[in-house]
Amino acid sequence: MTKEGKFIIYCLEIYKREKNLTGKDVVELFSKADVFNYILSCYEALHTTGDLYIVKDLEGFISDSN
Repeated sequence: MTKEGKFIIYCLEIYKREKNLTGKDVVELFSKADVFNYILSCYEALHTTGDLYIVKDLEGFISDSN
């Protein structure tokens, strides 16, 4: 698995934990809002930040996509 793939899983897991959601719920949400492609496009910047920043950034992206 690529480092980007591992990071996507990491982001999914921290988002799931922070929002108290199931993995299935997060995958559906991320798919609907195109979060997976967003994470890939921002990988270089996002992977250097902390968990709280990642969750807040993904929240903002999801909110803007609705």
